[in-house]
Amino acid sequence: MLYRVIDAAELPSLVSAFMETYEVVAPVKRDRSYVFEAVHSFDDIELGYDTTISSPKKYFLPPTETLFPFDARDNEVAAFAAEITPRVVFGAHACDINALNRLDLVFRDGRMPDPYYVARRKATLIVGISCTPTETCFCHLWGADEARFGYDLFLQDIGDRYLVSISSVEAANILEAACNPRVATDEDRIAFRHAARRRQAAFSEDIPDIQDVAMLMDAFHKDPFWEELGGRCLACTACSAVCPTCFCFDIRDTLDPDGKTGRRERTWDSCTSPQFAEVAGGHNFRADGRNRVRHRMYHKLNGFLANHDRMLCVGCGRCVKACKANINPIEVLKFFARKGAQDAE
Repeated sequence: MLYRVIDAAELPSLVSAFMETYEVVAPVKRDRSYVFEAVHSFDDIELGYDTTISSPKKYFLPPTETLFPFDARDNEVAAFAAEITPRVVFGAHACDINALNRLDLVFRDGRMPDPYYVARRKATLIVGISCTPTETCFCHLWGADEARFGYDLFLQDIGDRYLVSISSVEAANILEAACNPRVATDEDRIAFRHAARRRQAAFSEDIPDIQDVAMLMDAFHKDPFWEELGGRCLACTACSAVCPTCFCFDIRDTLDPDGKTGRRERTWDSCTSPQFAEVAGGHNFRADGRNRVRHRMYHKLNGFLANHDRMLCVGCGRCVKACKANINPIEVLKFFARKGAQDAE
């Protein structure tokens, strides 16, 4: 890993240099919130954002995408190549970078890599930026508060300048051409340590730090808590819509108006949808909120960990804000904390 320092005043030049070759998507202000969108000027970017409504996941796994077109008359599949846009995701927080690293485990690094995801990932540069946690952030509990890999550049704000972690040659060349990067001094390193301590101190102490969460998910699998928590669920699927690591999808065939041609599409799905676990014949393996919510939390906090050695949840807090029924991993952690207090009595 290579480290350099650039002045904050050089960021517009860096973004302009990326725009010469790539589409740049970055956080922008929308009403009272922030979203990732394509930008055409550095002035559109809001790097001081707290969190975005949804993550950059949509640029790698679109909500709906065509897998291939077909001709229904002769049952033939037409040749198809997805249009891949060279892109820079500028201003991603560490939690979102870690979320992409988890998606990589599923769609890129598995036994059967997904060609659509892989093509988009290869065509995209990631430029991360440091952040200050809000009251709903708990990325530090899952080790997702620091991005150790999965980015090309990472900008750590140290006042009127940035300490830049460089992990790709392509991004390093653009940085060198657009800015005047210099070797970090002792003063820069001290400023970085102070910034890291301030950030760590900003995490909410109201969110309990529970050890052995995966084991506790097994131990309390049949607890009445899940009936109460799942009973609140409105099945709106907002949680999975904003989640940076949810990757369930459905496959459907969509006919054109003439009924002669169409396309096979992949679209986001959600395990909290009442129809998600319904099979032919009408049986539903998770017909109520208790089973659906428990299954979702189990996958986030236990199942994925068993296969990939890390939590699927990255603690970004988006579901905390999106769910109107207050169903989220923080509520599960508070439940475990209550159980621990009862056992200590």
